Amino acid sequence: MSFNTSISGLNAAQKDLNVTSNNIANAKSTGFKKSRAEFGDIYAVSAFGNSKTAVGQGVSNQAVTQQFSQGNLEFTDNSLDLAISGQGFFAFSPALDSDESVFSRAGALGVNKDGYLVNQAGDFLKALPVNENGTLQSTSLATAEAVQLPVAAGAPQATTEASVSANLPAAESAPTLAFDPTDTSPDPDSYNQANSQRVYDSLGNPHTLTSYYVKQEPDSDPATDDENRWTIYYQIDQQEPSTSHTVDFNQDGSFDSVFSGSNPITVSASGSSLGTGAADLDIDMTFRTDSTQYNGPFNIADQSADGNTTGQLTGISVGSDGLIRASYTNGENIPLGKVALVDFRNPQGLKQVGDNQWIESIDSGEPLAGEAGTGTFGAIQGGALETSNVDLTSELVNLITAQRNFQANSRAIEANKTLSDTIIGIR
Repeated sequence: MSFNTSISGLNAAQKDLNVTSNNIANAKSTGFKKSRAEFGDIYAVSAFGNSKTAVGQGVSNQAVTQQFSQGNLEFTDNSLDLAISGQGFFAFSPALDSDESVFSRAGALGVNKDGYLVNQAGDFLKALPVNENGTLQSTSLATAEAVQLPVAAGAPQATTEASVSANLPAAESAPTLAFDPTDTSPDPDSYNQANSQRVYDSLGNPHTLTSYYVKQEPDSDPATDDENRWTIYYQIDQQEPSTSHTVDFNQDGSFDSVFSGSNPITVSASGSSLGTGAADLDIDMTFRTDSTQYNGPFNIADQSADGNTTGQLTGISVGSDGLIRASYTNGENIPLGKVALVDFRNPQGLKQVGDNQWIESIDSGEPLAGEAGTGTFGAIQGGALETSNVDLTSELVNLITAQRNFQANSRAIEANKTLSDTIIGIR
């Protein structure tokens, strides 16, 4: 029996060596979780046995358990590299038409030839569906789908609203030349300042909306109080006569009121004058009430316009909540989904399938999906990868210990053999 006892010790030491060697080999594997060999002693159990004199019969390997402690985060220059800080697993699908899922902590992603987000094994990242504002529609893993990056961002939208906020120099005098609203190319001596902003027609073609600022000559009657009056003329692509309104400022430089015309005022250009085949362009242009007339240079504090052309994909970003956004050249940022995080009641019950991936088992329980940063789920860090949680120093110590255990059990077998030879040699 002593031979069997020592052989069980050799087997246990070999198992420990194998587990430790595998940990060391995967010290640089992204998202790898180290394992630990666990052992228990062997005793022959009998109803008539005497526990006071019972001798153990060796050791057995009870389990090889994975240790799901957090690995360090290593930051990269790739926005598609994802790491989980906290609990949870990424969910992947081996095929687009597959209902199966594999789970991993390795978030090194790329884009395949069809524009889908995939891991290094070619499995498709699963994301939960979201609304247009990025809020979740469902947290059920059954609703999660592969993420495909649209190359273009939807149909173009014509500009319908625009606004500008400016500081008009208080020291300016009225131009020496009268501004001609019918002139599609105004003389620079007929206005004080000008600025332009980009707008779009119904086909997504860009056009230029120009604002001309003209200081008005004060009336000779002091009672009119019109020393701080400006007329603003608007034209699109300098193709048609301009539209205008006149505004007044207070003596402290703040905006007072619209003296004539409306605010916003509709600035129009016919499709034929634009020469693009688009529909007529009608823009409600607002001169904002936070505009000022101070003694300083002409300055555009802010300006905006809605509408856009068809955009081309420029980048992908992933927030800490897992929201995947695609950015386009037209300024659009479209939410594509939220990275599905999955957890299990017993992660150590997961079955390893290679490539730093696991599948559910009876021991692990069913996957519980949710949103990153909520409940027990960790946050997602974009542009980072989780390194292996293997501590090389500890593993090397374990390797030496396992080797010593193997040698000690070998010596025990040698001692048993010597004893057996001695007994056999007795005459």
